[in-house]
Amino acid sequence: MTTRRNFIKTVSAASALSLVSPFEMFANTQKQYIGIQLYTIRKVLGEDFEGTLQKIAEIGYNSVETAGYSNRKFYGYKPKDFKKFTKKLGIRPLSSHTDVKLKNLDQIIDDSLEAGMKYIVQPSISRDRRKSIDDYKKLADEFNVIGEKCNKSGLRFAYHNHAFEFEKIDGQIPYDILLQNTNKDYFTMQLDTYWMVYGGYQPIDYFNKYPGRFGLLHIKDMDNTEKRESTEIGKGIIDFKEIFEAKAKSGMKYYFLEQESFKMPVFESLAISYNYLKGF
Repeated sequence: MTTRRNFIKTVSAASALSLVSPFEMFANTQKQYIGIQLYTIRKVLGEDFEGTLQKIAEIGYNSVETAGYSNRKFYGYKPKDFKKFTKKLGIRPLSSHTDVKLKNLDQIIDDSLEAGMKYIVQPSISRDRRKSIDDYKKLADEFNVIGEKCNKSGLRFAYHNHAFEFEKIDGQIPYDILLQNTNKDYFTMQLDTYWMVYGGYQPIDYFNKYPGRFGLLHIKDMDNTEKRESTEIGKGIIDFKEIFEAKAKSGMKYYFLEQESFKMPVFESLAISYNYLKGF
């Protein structure tokens, strides 16, 4: 349903086109957004949030996916203030990881729109909600309802995988159940490359099996050790050249670097990954 608040936002956004800064006009014409999931740098963010984002912008990252929405704020910032701060840095807040429930969906939609987001992403599923195939079918039904409401507001809804979605239940892969029972018009997957490979499957195979269903990606590499830890993009075993060559087939609109462990200084690591990714 189109609310008075959403109508005003739409009109305001259209009016603002004439007030866009030269820097923002340049940013919007770039060939690609190179994003980072802020969970990657959670430790340094906690030490110096503004300084850390400044360093991210200096490296070249021009979009972020948040993982710090609570009490109707993003990392303690009101949505409009978060948008204002990131805009000054030339960074676009494109996506938000947050635990979405039907009871809090309206406020999440309002806050996400005000912050400038394009996507809301459910980051995981609690163990008690994924014990059976029927549980996954119920989740798919819920995702369809959430997705339709997001879509009507101008947002897209996505689900981010880990490895458990690839552990078979009654001979079926839960990840496939979610894909088969969700409406592609309202719902998209955020495919985490690391966790899919960790779970025993390859992104390219899923692109071929379910073309166009993966609007977002977490670009995360895996080192060639027994621990299989995440590492800088291009230094691990995941074939990102193949993944980016299949961008059209996958349906990928945006992607975000994510890394969960570091063996070198954080910003040095992030620069290595950025320099690799800008080649695509």
